[in-house]
Amino acid sequence: MTIRIVAIGGTVNPGSTTEQALRLAAASAAAGEADLQVFGGAYLAALPHYGSETQAKGDGRELVEAVRRADGVLIAAPGYHGTISGLVKNALDFLEELSKDERPYLDGRAVGLIATAYGDQATMSTLFAMRSIVHALRGWPTPMGATIRTYRGLFSPDGECLEDRARLQLELVGQQVARGARAFALEAAEPAA
Repeated sequence: MTIRIVAIGGTVNPGSTTEQALRLAAASAAAGEADLQVFGGAYLAALPHYGSETQAKGDGRELVEAVRRADGVLIAAPGYHGTISGLVKNALDFLEELSKDERPYLDGRAVGLIATAYGDQATMSTLFAMRSIVHALRGWPTPMGATIRTYRGLFSPDGECLEDRARLQLELVGQQVARGARAFALEAAEPAA
């Protein structure tokens, strides 16, 4: 059974540690039979503020439709001042478009979370904030949430994570999203009793 995984996250800086971490976890999630779609920093930066006058009809539609079809979601956010960045929060605000769906918001989807920051305190508070948001959106956070303390040299120029602790966390989050996504997809495929 092929599952659908959507990865959302990054920063306005191309090749950010946050996006590299997201892509590593996404590769782990897609290692089995999975279709993967990544919405990185460049895509998120192009989104207008949700609900603002600058938002045109159809803005964010690709993201919303991908999440609508998804069995699992990965979200990676940098810790800015103790919480998630406005860039990632704005992308999540677009999921309001799923409120009237049969599976509203993130219901019936495994959600893996990755928080990156220069300090451990910021990674933890960011992860807690992300879990609260996912719960508010009726999602099912994976048991493992990755808290990645960033520094120059954490990733090689080709995207390989050079720290075992960080790499293992990211791979585990990806694997748990895939496992949860398969369980939800199997449940949805079962005929109603």
